[in-house]
Amino acid sequence: MKKILILLSAIAIVACKKEEAPKDYVTFSGTISNKNSDSVVIRSRDYSKTIKVNENGTFSDTLKVETGVYSFFDGSEAAPIFLKNGFEINLTIDTKEFDESIAYTGTGSEHSNFLAKKALKQETLLNMDELSTLTEMEELDKALDNIKVELNEFYASQTGIDSSLINSSVKDIEPMLKFYKGYLADAINLKKELPEGTPSPIFVDYENVDGTTTSLEDLKGKYTYIDVWATWCGPCKAEIPSLKKLEREYHGKNINFVSLSIDDDRSHGGSWDKAREDWKTMIADKELGGIQLFAPEGWQSQFIKDYKIKGIPRFILIDPDGNVVTPDAPRPSSEKLIELFTSLSI
Repeated sequence: MKKILILLSAIAIVACKKEEAPKDYVTFSGTISNKNSDSVVIRSRDYSKTIKVNENGTFSDTLKVETGVYSFFDGSEAAPIFLKNGFEINLTIDTKEFDESIAYTGTGSEHSNFLAKKALKQETLLNMDELSTLTEMEELDKALDNIKVELNEFYASQTGIDSSLINSSVKDIEPMLKFYKGYLADAINLKKELPEGTPSPIFVDYENVDGTTTSLEDLKGKYTYIDVWATWCGPCKAEIPSLKKLEREYHGKNINFVSLSIDDDRSHGGSWDKAREDWKTMIADKELGGIQLFAPEGWQSQFIKDYKIKGIPRFILIDPDGNVVTPDAPRPSSEKLIELFTSLSI
């Protein structure tokens, strides 16, 4: 009897150990308010899995992954998420306030919450509305140095977070700020080369979506707000709702809204015809208003080179006499743009 009891105890211990063995997968679930799609995607360079979203916005699935950072994509926007087999993560999000509302709970959730806080911290510190108002390199250098200090302090304050996330975040500070410095330095120099009141570079007979042509000269008599964009540009497309709202609010007022596409053959499989077709299709699909123009040589169009445009979207404001108000105007979603329009009595 004693031997039998010992045997049963051993079996029970083994069974418990089996039950306690770590899971070799991630349990991932969540609830999405105002969902953009009937599915979400978890992906990295080497991994992709689509998860069905129920009518009520809930979803649940298991994922077998390599430990690391993945992208959670809801069909419209994306957010980073840190996954490791054994985690049990639940996500909640309202897509109308995507970055601000995303939150994780459950085993291992602290790492993904760190990534969400990191994104908001960077967005707050790298406020382009504020940084783009700087007019001297000394001011820019000081602002970026302060941002570097704040980011280092923020990362140092985080406890219990996977060391690889902290180390990579610290390592990324320098190259990230170098990129922003290059972009903002170009804007500072451009404002010195094309200050307010300078005659604007012009374009002549650019193709209009309706088959006619438009020149900058044709637009004199009103302010002209130019959105330089392309169909493949995510940040450009993100501004479309705000631009459409502006066009409605300022309809009939003293301003033209021009969208200038720099879609070209290189970004459309080597075909200019495909570039034009995709441009026209998006205008129709998105019901874009205003004056829709196509730059004849894409990035190499003279107007684009004269304004030294190396990244998009770029917004330009020209006065009724054809002079530059600003070669780097606030984006449509920025309150700074409304302030600018109001100051000009548009």
